[in-house]
Amino acid sequence: MKKYLFVFFAFLSVQAYAQDKTILELSPSQSMCITGKGQGQDGAINPYINEKSSIGIVKNLGKNEFSIRIQKKGKIIDEITIQPKEKKEVELLQGYEMYFDSEKKAKAKVTFKKGS
Repeated sequence: MKKYLFVFFAFLSVQAYAQDKTILELSPSQSMCITGKGQGQDGAINPYINEKSSIGIVKNLGKNEFSIRIQKKGKIIDEITIQPKEKKEVELLQGYEMYFDSEKKAKAKVTFKKGS
């Protein structure tokens, strides 16, 4: 019984940590939906997706730049370039989708916090 409890709590701990931050690797010439499309389609889980707004915190962990594209219903709202080792906060209003676009191999850490 103790073994099952340990496995259960270990699984919960990993899940909580995974929702806290997500490390994503992009291949050359790749576009990836990070958040906004829904469960199973997003690269990262935004726990504040149903709030009026949230903040996506993106840190470029790689050696190459990539861009963040914000869209709503197919319309591009903003495009932001993020340089290597740079960190940016992006406001995501309800209904916004966040994509990463990269021409070269890239790596990023994504976290979310509640917006104002």
